[in-house]
Amino acid sequence: MPTEAAALRIFITGASTGIGAALVRQYAQQIGSAGVLGLVARRHDALQDLAASLPCRCLLYPLDVRDASALAAAAEDFMAQAGLPDVVIANAGISVGTLTGEAADLPVFARVLEVNVLGMVNTFHPFVGAMRAARRGQLVGIASVAGIRGLPGASAYCASKAAAISYLEALRVELHGSGVTVTTILPGYVATRMTATNPYRMPFILPAEEAARRIARLVARKVSYAVMPWQMAIVAKLLRLLPNGAFDRLFARAKHKPRQLPL
Repeated sequence: MPTEAAALRIFITGASTGIGAALVRQYAQQIGSAGVLGLVARRHDALQDLAASLPCRCLLYPLDVRDASALAAAAEDFMAQAGLPDVVIANAGISVGTLTGEAADLPVFARVLEVNVLGMVNTFHPFVGAMRAARRGQLVGIASVAGIRGLPGASAYCASKAAAISYLEALRVELHGSGVTVTTILPGYVATRMTATNPYRMPFILPAEEAARRIARLVARKVSYAVMPWQMAIVAKLLRLLPNGAFDRLFARAKHKPRQLPL
């Protein structure tokens, strides 16, 4: 990040609730009146309410991240009004229980993958050229520990986050040496509306505001990849090493996230 934090320009998707809203509040306090936040979410009223509570200038973009044209227009408007962002955070995501054998879940699979993967691509695409030309900028993707291994009943979400992790790695290599930084962050459990319906124990769960503080610190350090909190990073490493047979026996009877239409 630039040395003058007050001058930061940050563009965030999924900004109205959960981790996104917590990140917005975190950065708003950091940048004060000199900085600018670009806030993207589907609900205009939620964005307005959030922006009204902040001490900084906010540009609001009510749109669906699946709409590449709308995101391109939002990016163009942000750069015209505020300049090239210092940080773009692709945070928008949805999580819902899914089962491959249920026909009603097929469109849910499609929506989860479109929002969580293509939404990230759509978010970054309009900024890459300008950041390359300026030889600066940071693209931050919020993935999940759920992308490390497939969990029963969460196949769409796990697949989407695994794809996001691989996509971000490929993008990081593509932009190596360009001056543009790519950061992949894998949160563990965070107390949000997304996790509120989980019918199972969630170890090391973080309040959304604490998660946002930790994410902001990782972004400021320009790390390439991080799992948070550190306890979940250890769990993630152990899960990677667990043989398939042991993993299958351990998780075969795990409780599933409820099936429902994604919000």
